[in-house]
Amino acid sequence: MRPRPSLAEAFDPRGNALDVLRLALAVVVALTHATLLGFGWQPVWGSAYLGDLAVDGFFVLSGFLVARSYLRLGSLRRYAWHRFLRIMPGFWVCLLVVAAVVAPLAALLSGRPATSVLTGQDTAVSYVASNALLRINQLGVDGVGNPANAGDPSLDGSLWSLFYEALCYGAVAALGVLGVLHRRRWMLAALCALLWAATIAGAAGVDVGSPLVLRLLFVFLLGSAAFLFAERVPVSAALAGASLVLIAAGLYLLPDHRALAGPAFAYLLLWAVVRLPLRQRLRWDLSYGLYVYHWPIYLLLSLAGASAFGVLAFTALGLLIAAAAATASWLLVEAPALRAKDAAWVQLPLPRATALTARRRPSASKHKTPRS
Repeated sequence: MRPRPSLAEAFDPRGNALDVLRLALAVVVALTHATLLGFGWQPVWGSAYLGDLAVDGFFVLSGFLVARSYLRLGSLRRYAWHRFLRIMPGFWVCLLVVAAVVAPLAALLSGRPATSVLTGQDTAVSYVASNALLRINQLGVDGVGNPANAGDPSLDGSLWSLFYEALCYGAVAALGVLGVLHRRRWMLAALCALLWAATIAGAAGVDVGSPLVLRLLFVFLLGSAAFLFAERVPVSAALAGASLVLIAAGLYLLPDHRALAGPAFAYLLLWAVVRLPLRQRLRWDLSYGLYVYHWPIYLLLSLAGASAFGVLAFTALGLLIAAAAATASWLLVEAPALRAKDAAWVQLPLPRATALTARRRPSASKHKTPRS
């Protein structure tokens, strides 16, 4: 019988379902927020919102990709620059669009002057300034709300997760600097086990600090560990089926399914990366733009009364507009920013490193090399 391939053997960087999966997860998040903003409810599976499961999926895939990125780049400076370009330009432009376009339109649809978003304690200007460093300190603008989502004044309730994504990037950087990703992989496995134990304790009612940090760091590092131990992870349809059963059991038996099925959830996502039939890179990566723009679009549609069209028409209309916004974000902001990944300055050796190299370089008279 042919042995099962490992994740390392099955993963092809040029032919995998990562792009398709991330886009699908963004669509799931958008659809769950459509029902929330338009009709005041969210679809659930057992003890979890479907949108939360999709966000967890994003973090698993991101953990896998980011660990790979750190090891491939071999430079903390290049790694930090790449991560910055992936999040911040699109995020900053989104903040400006929400403040300059969405907030005034929302005010008009709420029966107030568009200029009213510039007065009061929480203004459109302070919205940008307060949130510019990625942590969402100001959710919305005074006087702008959505009756269908009472109690949540968020102009863009999707942006909160980006701060935690950045924290996870920092965790990978710290693990890399400490040598865990290169020489002490067992320490990452131990850290994942510790986070799993804390998740179990949290599900049992023990105070474990910030549940959100624990949840997202756990699933993110599971993805990172899967990359580091990819040669030991078998790719098996039977294991994927068993993982799905464990996830369902955790969702219906526990308040936090990750206590039972955290690793199973990560395994199922990564199995899908190498086994889904749509294993191709997308020319336009719309997942990020769709994720950050769908909320304000559905908010405006709700304020305009589009929920009267019904759930299907409302969600489809918002998804179509959000896809257009995501396309503009990719073509005008994200792709141009990502073209700066290999900027000359970020590839230059640091002065200290140059000096050390010069001291260690052997004499040219003793070691002549042919021109390459």
